[in-house]
Amino acid sequence: MPANIQVILQQDVDKLGKSGELVRVRPGFARNFLLPRQLAVPATSTAVKRIEHEKQVALAKAEKGKKEAREIAAKVDALTIKLSLKAGEDGKLFGSVGTKDLEHAIAAQGLKIDRKKIQLAEPIKQLGSYEIPVKLVGDVGATLKVEVVAK
Repeated sequence: MPANIQVILQQDVDKLGKSGELVRVRPGFARNFLLPRQLAVPATSTAVKRIEHEKQVALAKAEKGKKEAREIAAKVDALTIKLSLKAGEDGKLFGSVGTKDLEHAIAAQGLKIDRKKIQLAEPIKQLGSYEIPVKLVGDVGATLKVEVVAK
C-alpha cells in the first residue's frame, strides 16, 4: 500500500490546499473523504494536464484584466469630477455625496466603474476638493479627484 497518493483538489479544503492544487494525501483520506465528496480527483496524467491548461488560461485572463484595469486607472487619474450641489452658508451640503452619486458622475464621463470599487470612507457632507481611492483589480488602483461646489 502506498504511503501517500496525489490528488487534484476541486475545491478549497481547509488545512490542505486551494482549488486546482496537486497535493499528496494518505490513501484512506482520499478514498473516504475527498473523493466521495468530490472535493478532489485522482491525479492522472490527463487530469494534471487539464489543470495546467486551466491555470494557463486563468493566468492569461487575469493578465488581460490587469491590463484593462491599468488603462481605466490612467483615465480615472486624469479625470476630475465637479459636482454642483445645494449647500448652506457654512459649506455644509443639504444631503451628502455617496458612492452611488460618484458612480453616476463617472458614468456621465464615459467610464464604467462599479461603486463597490470606490473606497469612500464616509459620505461627503462638505464643500471642497477630495481625492478618493478607487481599487480596480488586485493591486491596480487609482485616485479620483472630486470637487464639490455650491449650486
